[in-house]
Amino acid sequence: MVLKIINATEAKVGTNIIVDDMPCTVKSIDISKTGKHGHAKCRIETVGIITGQKKVFVVPGHERLEVPKVDKRKGQVLSIAGNKVSIMDLESFETLEVPCSEEIRNELEENSNVEYWDVEGEKIVKRKL
Repeated sequence: MVLKIINATEAKVGTNIIVDDMPCTVKSIDISKTGKHGHAKCRIETVGIITGQKKVFVVPGHERLEVPKVDKRKGQVLSIAGNKVSIMDLESFETLEVPCSEEIRNELEENSNVEYWDVEGEKIVKRKL
């Protein structure tokens, strides 16, 4: 579910947008001046929220970009197995299997609290609390 739609010139560093059906965070944006007959161009560098993959693209300033719904929640680690972490949500008490990056997984231990993000239905552990 898309939260809202913004113009490319309204995107700022740290804004979450959808690029090629993948939620990303804007890392830098360069906006050129308008030409004699043209529109302003925006060069946007993004990093995928889930995958960490870098994407760079250029669009006209009036291009419409979708902003994904990012739900930040807290959970308690029940167990750690491979690259998956079993988490109990601290509000609804439901148990989830959530992927976790290598550097965060090294910090985690059982019964510790974490912040996880639900981005367009995909969940990922972001940091230890």
